[in-house]
Parts: sequence; structure tokens; C-alpha cells
Amino acid sequence: MGRTATGEHPSPWRSTRQRAAVLQALLDSGEFVSARQLHAELTSAGSLVGLTTVYRTLRMLEQEGHLDVVREQSGERLYRPRPSDGHRHYLVCRECGLSLTVDAEAVENWAEAMTRKTGFSDIEHVVELTGICDRCRRPGPEAIPEPRPREAGCD
Repeated sequence: MGRTATGEHPSPWRSTRQRAAVLQALLDSGEFVSARQLHAELTSAGSLVGLTTVYRTLRMLEQEGHLDVVREQSGERLYRPRPSDGHRHYLVCRECGLSLTVDAEAVENWAEAMTRKTGFSDIEHVVELTGICDRCRRPGPEAIPEPRPREAGCD
């Protein structure tokens, strides 16, 4: 790829109406969502966005560092907009999808130490923590989670 007039490599992102719709649906969700769930939300809102476009848009946003990604127990990838100050690590309930941000300073420090020790650059890492939240572990009339589609998450 060539450089722009400012000397920077151009982004592969080309804004289209469909990509803008996917991005807006993702921002509006406020929780981890799957590509299929985003597609269903867009379709129900009357947007003509194909599932392939949703996947491609999510892949581009992830590659550019704009998304945090976790995997459900089934292996399906769930996406959430990344905060502007960097990626986060989450503890995700395998039953209801509740996600909590966890302090992972030790992981970040270890990744930085590996960078210095090995001479590698642009080191990336993935830490996935899953479990059963207290609400799901103790079922009772007051603690039964709301039914949800399998691919949806909740915060």
C-alpha cells in the first residue's frame, strides 16, 4: 500500500453506509455482541446489511485495535468497542454473559517484560477468564437471570 500525502499508510477502512450502520449498532449495544446478533439487530431495524459485511467490518475494526474480543464457551467471538485508553481484560459468566472488567496490571507488566527480554516488538496477548457469576451460581426466584439469546451478553 502506498502512503498518503502526509506520509502515513492509509487505513483499509472505507466508510460506507453499511459499515457505518454496523459501527453504530455496535456502539449502541453497550455490551459484548456477536456478529450474528448485530446482523439481526440491523435487519430488524430495516437496514440492508449482509452478514458478510458485518463480519468484515468487525474484522477490520478488530485489526485496527478498536474492539475488545472474547469467546463464548461455544467458541463464538463476541465484540465490544475498545475504550480509547486501551484494551481491557474481562471475566465473563458462561451462563448469562455478564462481563466484568478485571485489573490485569500483572499481565500488562509481564507482556512489557517479554518485549524487553526477547527483543520482539508489537507483542499482542489474549487473556480470557470465564466462570459462573454469583447470580447464576445461586438460582432462586430473585436471582434467575433474564432469558437471552445464546450469543448475547449483558453488563
